[in-house]
Amino acid sequence: MKFKIHHKDPNSNARSGTIATDHGNIHTPIFMPVGTQGTVKGVHQHELKQDIKAQIILGNTYHLYLRPGIDIISQAGGLHKFIGWDKPILTDSGGYQVYSLSDRRKINEEGVTFVSHIDGSKHFFSPERAIEIQQSIGADIIMAFDECTPYPCDYAYAKSSMELTHRWLDRCCKYFDSQKPLYGYQQTLFPIVQGSTYRDLRKKSAETIASFDREANAIGGLSVGEPAEEMYEMTDLVCQILPKDKPRYLMGVGTPANILECIALGIDMFDCVLPTRNARHGLLYTDQGIINIKNAKWKDNFSVIDENSTCHTSRYYTKAYLRHLIHTKELLGAQIASLHNLSFFLWLVEKAREHIQAGDFLEWKNQMIPLLEQRI
Repeated sequence: MKFKIHHKDPNSNARSGTIATDHGNIHTPIFMPVGTQGTVKGVHQHELKQDIKAQIILGNTYHLYLRPGIDIISQAGGLHKFIGWDKPILTDSGGYQVYSLSDRRKINEEGVTFVSHIDGSKHFFSPERAIEIQQSIGADIIMAFDECTPYPCDYAYAKSSMELTHRWLDRCCKYFDSQKPLYGYQQTLFPIVQGSTYRDLRKKSAETIASFDREANAIGGLSVGEPAEEMYEMTDLVCQILPKDKPRYLMGVGTPANILECIALGIDMFDCVLPTRNARHGLLYTDQGIINIKNAKWKDNFSVIDENSTCHTSRYYTKAYLRHLIHTKELLGAQIASLHNLSFFLWLVEKAREHIQAGDFLEWKNQMIPLLEQRI
């Protein structure tokens, strides 16, 4: 993987660039749709390419490991071939499930024992096993195994967890570097900064992660319930420490406003389930604000969903029709709303790239934030 910075905003830390992988280039800043189980919910792969113009998608190691299972994915020749996607893929390590399945797992130095949410069976992920599984899945970018602490989190626990994550990272790197690619293309391992919302821990973790000198770095453990201002403070601190010539990936973030604010701090890559999850509940993002399509005010509104959208679906169907579909829980409603939201998120980062290149990103961002956050 190679990263080249093309432009820097003169009034912020925003930058635009290109990440080169064996499955194609990724233009940054970028938003990555989440395809937890080998599918972005309700969206065909050809729609991801043609309508949404996604450059990279995510898979979830924990869920893919359980279903369909690593043997099936390996027999198919890796996740790209299994799902019919020839662009880059990123997989998380299962570390987030260590956080989200807190009532189903036990953590020790060796790794995590967890109980399947599907059938109650027991499984064990060590750092080495998490890397082995991701190599078998075959993503272009794979994540180090870490522990994501909850919010709020007391200092002693955050410190202990961070130190464990660093020790696990050392094991991840050693195992990863000892293996050869399985499918004829290169994979890249991203370490993850932790430390909750404690400045000294975040600083220590960022310095430690930077010392491993991998091709890129990620920031985890944010957007887990903390106030947005604390997320921005921690992100800003870490971006000042992580190498400026390498991509920075802020995991699990976030709203359109979150994304623009963090681009200004120096983040290059984002992912979040928000666009599709909220779409299924009728929440639509636009450049003029947020629409709750379930509200009665849209019942007889026969204007198109969003005439400014880059998504042809949003310029074809009406608000009244989409409201009807969402209310009756028709699958088409979730599909239309998901297409719309994902198209908007990809449009937003494309516009961010354009304004970084033009040198007026900060001014544009400050104009956009109030619009993005208002309810229509």
